[in-house]
Amino acid sequence: MAKFYKKSAIVFVMLLVLPFFLIGQQRTGNIVEYFGKEKVEEIHEGKVVHIFSKALALTIPSFGFESSTFPVDPVFDQFLMNPGKKVSDGEVFDIDYSGNEIKWTAIKVDSTNSFSGRGLRSGYVYLTYNSGSEKTVLFEASGHSLASINGYPYEGDHYDFGWNLIPMRLKKGINSIVLKVGRFPRIRARILEPKAEVQFTTRDVTVPDLLLEEDMEYKAAIRIINASDKWVRKHAIVAKVNGKELKSQVMDIPPFTVYKVPFSIPSSPLDTNLEKVNVDLQLLHGNGQQVSAETLTLNVKSKYKHHKRTFISDIDKSVQYYSVAPNKSGYKEGTALFLSVHGASVEAVNQANAYKQKDWGNLVAPTNRRPFGFAWEDWGRLDALEVLAESKRLFKPDHSKIYLTGHSMGGHGTWYLGATYPDHFAAIAPCAGYPDLLLYRGGRSERIAELTEEQRNRYGITPKMFERMTAEYVPNAVENIVERAGTPSRTLKLIRNYLHHGVYVLHGEKDNVVPTSIARDMRERLGQFHPDFTYYEYPGGTHWYGDHSVDWEPIFNLFKQRTIPQAKDIKKLEFSTGSPGVSASSHFIAIHHQQIPFEVSSFDFSWDTVLKVDTKNVSLLEIDFTQLPGDINNIEINGLAVKIPVKKSTFFKELDGEWKIVDKPTLKEKGPHRYGGFKDAFRNDVVFVYATKGSQAENDWYYNKARFDADTFWYKANGNIELVADTDFSLKDYPNRNVVVYGNKNNNDAWDKLLKDSPVQVFNNKLNFGSRSISGNNWGLYFIVPRADSDVASVGVVTATGILGMKAAYANHYLVNGTTFPDLLLFDETVLTQGTSAVKCAGFFGNDWTIEKGDFEWK
Repeated sequence: MAKFYKKSAIVFVMLLVLPFFLIGQQRTGNIVEYFGKEKVEEIHEGKVVHIFSKALALTIPSFGFESSTFPVDPVFDQFLMNPGKKVSDGEVFDIDYSGNEIKWTAIKVDSTNSFSGRGLRSGYVYLTYNSGSEKTVLFEASGHSLASINGYPYEGDHYDFGWNLIPMRLKKGINSIVLKVGRFPRIRARILEPKAEVQFTTRDVTVPDLLLEEDMEYKAAIRIINASDKWVRKHAIVAKVNGKELKSQVMDIPPFTVYKVPFSIPSSPLDTNLEKVNVDLQLLHGNGQQVSAETLTLNVKSKYKHHKRTFISDIDKSVQYYSVAPNKSGYKEGTALFLSVHGASVEAVNQANAYKQKDWGNLVAPTNRRPFGFAWEDWGRLDALEVLAESKRLFKPDHSKIYLTGHSMGGHGTWYLGATYPDHFAAIAPCAGYPDLLLYRGGRSERIAELTEEQRNRYGITPKMFERMTAEYVPNAVENIVERAGTPSRTLKLIRNYLHHGVYVLHGEKDNVVPTSIARDMRERLGQFHPDFTYYEYPGGTHWYGDHSVDWEPIFNLFKQRTIPQAKDIKKLEFSTGSPGVSASSHFIAIHHQQIPFEVSSFDFSWDTVLKVDTKNVSLLEIDFTQLPGDINNIEINGLAVKIPVKKSTFFKELDGEWKIVDKPTLKEKGPHRYGGFKDAFRNDVVFVYATKGSQAENDWYYNKARFDADTFWYKANGNIELVADTDFSLKDYPNRNVVVYGNKNNNDAWDKLLKDSPVQVFNNKLNFGSRSISGNNWGLYFIVPRADSDVASVGVVTATGILGMKAAYANHYLVNGTTFPDLLLFDETVLTQGTSAVKCAGFFGNDWTIEKGDFEWK
């Protein structure tokens, strides 16, 4: 196993030298509320029965960024493959790249009941608990990114928020727990006896401000613990405020889970002299009996002052919030709208509060689904679009006066969203931002090449190692496909999209978190082609230098002078996209099909006497002629004359070297509505359907895998994903919703309902990929196909041919921003120790969703 350290030393060094990913204006959560008590006592959710004070620790070089599609992790590999594994003090785990033994060593907690110290960086903590009997408990831990409990994976508490509660059934005897240390070298853990089998917990609620001037129902969400082996069904939440009450039905909650469930708060008269109001909650059984009760205290605000609002997300029907700095001139239609995206660890409330109210528009700050969230990519991107649409509905702005800005990670969000959706904004202003997420996190050889000799010596990098680390990395064909799935994130490949709008770049002169050199590089790049950008370095400014870091008057002065042009006035237009499923169009032209999936596709439009469109990597193009004025007498696509269409939205396809008018494509084909890759399955009110028709081991694994993914989506995305047993799933009960299937054709009863005609079929000990058949119980597979009974929904599949393959498929890094997943990935059990190099097949289905017209590579 020592070879893995040689392969991963580069990543180990990178984690040490990269800046902490990104600082923010506020840490969320309050660990002190949940930990730090030395004595065994009652807390909100139950009685503390055990505080872990002794453990074994292992410190090893990191095996991959959190953003790796398949991070190498031989430690978790051992415990997943051998659930009964036990380790002892002094036990040798491996030999490092310098020939030294890496051992498990005994550690104790400090005065705050924390396992801590620099030695835990890139480390693991091994805990054991000897239970005298089988019993149900809540396992509570903080500061870890991942847990393995008796061989099953569980989501961690990466950011030390204190939210983590795991209902579980301890087995009699030794229970083994492994925690992977998170962003901070500090771990806490204890076991609680739950107060009740079913109860509320106020850890991580999502609530709105109640507004004095609005008579409306509000949406909120609270978590419910089910610490039993039975489903919680037919329950309801009753919310009471100021004498009014409203009942909300609760979705069915599976055994041993914690669900964050939406509920409604009734409209009620509010006392203008009060700043806060209590909302009393009851959780009721179907028979009317009270199961749990809780009181939430909400802020009372004026809608004319800074406040936050909630809405129901179409991604998963969860409750999300956004914050508003309203127009100080009052609610007026036709004013401007500013979308401001926050930095890492920053709450949307704090983002909006950093701005004074403007007298010519409303400012809204979405959440990115969490303060860390998704760096405004993936589901963070979708959250920004949802909040933009919700704000347009609410404030009814002048649609030519929409603007985008943000700081730090939000500066990246500004570069990224501005390049991805260029016709949405009249101007953008990235502050202290980096344009390309993968380049910022990556750049392996470049960053290591910048290390001083002293730094190399400190990290134990010999001259030969340094030479090898800085050598150019050449991926194989399969890895190239995996990397290509990340093209929509490669902001710099879409750089000419900034021609759509004015750009103001603001950066601190002495920023060492997002180095000022990044902004200067963008100034140089924009200077080569962009006629309308402003660059300013704030003298002496670091990463954050007060509210001027975002609320900078010259930015808004530039905004005032820019508008989104009307289609009739556009005579030149360029647009690029990495995937039509992420961004397909600008103004009146849309790209529906690519020739090579997930390579950059583009069009260059001009109109004088001849309407010309030059394309790259485009096979199906739509032009909406109803938006263009006057008669069009001549059209050329890629230099070829095209038949003049009637004045309507028209599709053009390249056939036998000519561009011809074709019928509107069927929604059964790929298109902006449903394009892949695999991550695209986790939206559109997605539901997880897990197998129950296999062996006990298979059923347990697939249930726990679905639960693990749902927990991860809650933690990272403030999510609310419904789990359904295969035998309870029917097409009519879940129409037009995305589905993620956990299991294969032999053990998941919903397989034939959803995947009967899939070009990929997976069985126990075998899988069929079109006409190709592969045997063995060690294959894991992720793929996405269209849902046959829907024009919009997709089916994602997390599947395996046996126990080894199921364990290989445990990683849920498809729920991490910056990871790259094509339509299909096939791998074996070595993926935990070899990473992406263990992927045997990767690729994209064709525009007709077939293998034959697809683009796949095999190893």
